[in-house]
Amino acid sequence: MIRKMETADLEQVCAIETLCFSVPWTRAVFQDSLSREEYLYFVAVSEGQIAGYCGLLMIGEEGDVVNVAVHPDWRKQGIGQNMLETLLQAGHENGISAFTLEVRVGNTAAIHLYEKTGFVPVGVRRGYYEKPQEDALIMWKR
Repeated sequence: MIRKMETADLEQVCAIETLCFSVPWTRAVFQDSLSREEYLYFVAVSEGQIAGYCGLLMIGEEGDVVNVAVHPDWRKQGIGQNMLETLLQAGHENGISAFTLEVRVGNTAAIHLYEKTGFVPVGVRRGYYEKPQEDALIMWKR
């Protein structure tokens, strides 16, 4: 089941964030984002647990996909794709006509997911990520 993220989800969301990212967002950053209407966040729930989450920052008619993460125990089950499709649909319903994101150039699984949902690579941001240092692939879906 995919639903909007709630404050009560943040403990599990932050645990997944720490598992998935070398520089994880803090609970305060997620809390702040949830309180702002320009952000949309969704969680995937399976067997009563948060299996993943995703977020979108809406700026005018553009949406920046800021988070997509699936707990390692729940990967390769279509959860990421289902969440991302839900997020994009919600963005369209909120007037978003173009979506962008950055992804580590070495994260082939994520790149494949984004390509399956219609994103195309358009450029590279050199040295965008740290721990480890890595370039970001810029992708758009228009």
